[in-house]
Amino acid sequence: QVQLVESGGGLVQAGGSLRLSCAASGRTFSRYAMGWFRQAPGKEREFVAAVNWSGSSTNYADSVKGRFTISRDSTKNTVYLPMNGLQPGDTAVYYCAANYLHLSRAVGQYDYWGQGTQVTVSS
Repeated sequence: QVQLVESGGGLVQAGGSLRLSCAASGRTFSRYAMGWFRQAPGKEREFVAAVNWSGSSTNYADSVKGRFTISRDSTKNTVYLPMNGLQPGDTAVYYCAANYLHLSRAVGQYDYWGQGTQVTVSS
């Protein structure tokens, strides 16, 4: 069992930055690939970024490449998502998710989800 708690969301102006954090509980955190997803009102949940269990491999949605960076600190059981150059189109609820062993871009592949944190970017 893995429990995930996101933090770091908020309101920021276009061009600004935020850093999301996802704190995980559970002794097997290091065996899970971790992903960030987002869901805007009226839209489906979409992939943002993912990191494999060791932190050696990452994957990004084209829309965030070069602006967002995913990383993990297994000593703190935490995954981070610094977000730079935020735009109104990035406004959404951001979710952290855990997938046993495999890095994936697919929502359906993830076993555990956090409650989400709101990110709002004003123009």
